Amino acid sequence: MAPQPTELLQGTLDVLILKTLAWAPRHGYGIAKWLEDTTDDALVVEEGSLYPALYRMERKGWIEAEWGMSELGRKAKFYALTSAGRAHLKEEIAAWRRFSVAVTKVLGSNGRV
Repeated sequence: MAPQPTELLQGTLDVLILKTLAWAPRHGYGIAKWLEDTTDDALVVEEGSLYPALYRMERKGWIEAEWGMSELGRKAKFYALTSAGRAHLKEEIAAWRRFSVAVTKVLGSNGRV
């Protein structure tokens, strides 16, 4: 069964984090900063949303964490994408593309505004 639209919306943060980690392992602040920079500050991820998502994805086996030193010389937990996370990301990207095409068809229809 295809995911319902609300499930797609609820999974948005997860897929954004997974995509961020596809580039390189990052600590929490680095993930949030990369998303903000990449979207010209259109997406701001608060700590209260970010860390629960990271812990949830770690429990699911999509990411793994390891302690290291940040660029500022502070101890930080770095998150990396696992092979299961990479496979899940591919599935989510495909689902988002289908969803985007469907929404574009509706919004581009010749109906009244």
